[in-house]
Amino acid sequence: MMERADDIRRAEFPPAGFWRRWAGDAPPAKMPADDDSESARTQAEIASAAARAAQSDATEAPYRVMIVEDDPSQALFAESILNGAGMQAQVVPDPGLAIATLEVFQPDLVLMDLHMPSIDGTELTHMIRSHGAFAQTPIVFLTGDPDPERQFEVLELGADDFLTKPVRPRHLIAAVQNRIRRARQAQVPAPEGRHPLTGLLTRNRMLQRLAAGIPGDGSGALFFVELEGTAALRDRLGYAALESVLVEASRHIATLSDGQAAARLNDNTFLVHADTAPDDLLAWARQLRDGLARQEFSAGGETIRLRGRIGALALADGFNDAGSALAAAEHALRLARLDPIGIARYVASDARSADPSLDELVSHAIAEGRLELAYQPIVAVAGGNDPQFQTLLRLRDGDGTLHTAAEILPAAESTGVLEEIDRHVLDLAMSMLQQQRQRGRTLRLFVSQSPRSLGCDGYAPWLLAELGARELEGSQLVVDVRQDDALVHAVSLQEFCTAVQNSGVQLCLSGYRCGNESDALLAQLPLSHVRLSAHYSTGAAEQAVRDEMRDAIERAHRYGLQVIGQQVENPQAAATLWMSGIDYIQGNLVHGAGREVDFDFQHSVL
Repeated sequence: MMERADDIRRAEFPPAGFWRRWAGDAPPAKMPADDDSESARTQAEIASAAARAAQSDATEAPYRVMIVEDDPSQALFAESILNGAGMQAQVVPDPGLAIATLEVFQPDLVLMDLHMPSIDGTELTHMIRSHGAFAQTPIVFLTGDPDPERQFEVLELGADDFLTKPVRPRHLIAAVQNRIRRARQAQVPAPEGRHPLTGLLTRNRMLQRLAAGIPGDGSGALFFVELEGTAALRDRLGYAALESVLVEASRHIATLSDGQAAARLNDNTFLVHADTAPDDLLAWARQLRDGLARQEFSAGGETIRLRGRIGALALADGFNDAGSALAAAEHALRLARLDPIGIARYVASDARSADPSLDELVSHAIAEGRLELAYQPIVAVAGGNDPQFQTLLRLRDGDGTLHTAAEILPAAESTGVLEEIDRHVLDLAMSMLQQQRQRGRTLRLFVSQSPRSLGCDGYAPWLLAELGARELEGSQLVVDVRQDDALVHAVSLQEFCTAVQNSGVQLCLSGYRCGNESDALLAQLPLSHVRLSAHYSTGAAEQAVRDEMRDAIERAHRYGLQVIGQQVENPQAAATLWMSGIDYIQGNLVHGAGREVDFDFQHSVL
């Protein structure tokens, strides 16, 4: 039924004499007439909310709300409603004063209009989110804009909620109180090294625990848990709803772990370090899988069940360090993806290549001089003549066939020569930089490395010594690490970055895709570049992929990072990347990989 005009007026403006609700020395308010029943209910709701706020916790500080609104009547309405509910509200009529007021008033929540003449609400949201002290302060928009795309854009930029005008007082109070209550609960200090919402160990704390305990007495086990179908759920439910499900799933995994150490490694993977005997390994994995499958989660008005895949290993199998144990657990998870029951146990022989001859070839590749690099140009979209290339590992067998890194690296891992291969790749890259310098030419090379190798004892000192001996600038070298590897081996990677931070060596996160954990890496690591996941270039024809890609690029740019689009094979993908704000393009559309570094950057045209 359509609302009457007077109903809308009452929802938009406080009733007459409403100021009496918070004036302690005022005479009793006159009871409304029967035909003002709506106003009576409104006043009763406000009074009830104020009473609940007063009784909830006498020691808790009042909720503080900063209202950014250039319309005086709208500002008075919101201020009156919130003050009447026992909160402290302060109006900022000029958006240009918002940041200064934030620093003085220290609000629990910002309530603002979307459309303002001097600074738009989206721009102000970005300014608030960029201010370190208020990056997590809830922001709620009060807007009359009915466009759902505009509202979605606001949420994507970092706002927490929006309320559509006209808003009823009780709705405004409930939205503000609930947001502030959740924000304050999240700020309650959790036990050291644990996530405040889930109780799980933080990723860094878990990795530190493993680094300290491996090698040890060989007791216990690792379980690498992956939740299936989260990408499809994200497309269907949206980021916020999916994250709510994953938080609940995290709590449930903590319960299933029954006091054992557990951590969320990235968006949909978890690690459990349990005191479990090797004979009980598969039974423990089944308990985790079945416990997840039986649990119901609610999101978007529907009930969801999650299926887990689990890679398990017994530490009694013997591992020299935490990195090798994690790599083995990852390998077991890859096997679990292929198994109908979704569970696989790591067995050392399973890590070997399906081609034993390739294992042998890789193990002798360096001594026999069979490793080489191919180079693919990384071209600036805006133009430029600074030469930079991605190095691509190749291995040439006796028949002259070239094997790619995708074939080489699993075999290198299984034969225990991954670190040696990585060192040799860096050595080849630095030799090329040295040759080009002798010709009066300066290059920048992006060189892929495993965080496991970077974290090995002596690796960073060796690299620094080589740069010095060859008289190379560290800025000529960009170490490229895969996002999935960086999430699992974050501690080793941070230690490497600390060791080389003064040399000028840069860091690129490869395969970047939006997500809470991957976005956290943008803030935690001293990155200079991100290389987007190939998912964005190969799926550029789909609107959902394009939207996600734009978001990924914008997020990286907020951290001052340069963004590379990789595996660009057709003009449509290149055009989509260009329109999305990409900085560099790499792929066969621009130029194929070759053994030379003679690409003409100055006259290249995209």
